Amino acid sequence: MTRVIRGYIARRRRTKMRSFVSSFRGAHSKCIRIIAQQQIRALFSSHRDRDKKKINFRRLWITRINAAIRETKIYYSYSKFIHDLYKRQLIFNRKILAQIAILNRNCLYRISDEIIKKDDWKESPELI
Repeated sequence: MTRVIRGYIARRRRTKMRSFVSSFRGAHSKCIRIIAQQQIRALFSSHRDRDKKKINFRRLWITRINAAIRETKIYYSYSKFIHDLYKRQLIFNRKILAQIAILNRNCLYRISDEIIKKDDWKESPELI
């Protein structure tokens, strides 16, 4: 049986696969079978880690807000602060609150004063 030399289509497919893994080390960038496996693994990991990045940033923002609140004695807990924000319908997302906590503490004081002021107004007995 004579040997069949494959055409350019398979060669183009392998070249495209090699260009994807060109920065990998060892057999991960040389052998076609291993290249195919590593390509699948890399694409799966990138999809998974895009979701993890969102989770990690949210955790970071929550940590920064909590640290700023406890350091300046505005509130004694993050959860009470967020609960009161929602109760008073002052809608800020955690990313913006974290940036305010780092860059502009006076604004964070004003937000907390607004929460406390509304809280005192609703609970004051002389207005009832």
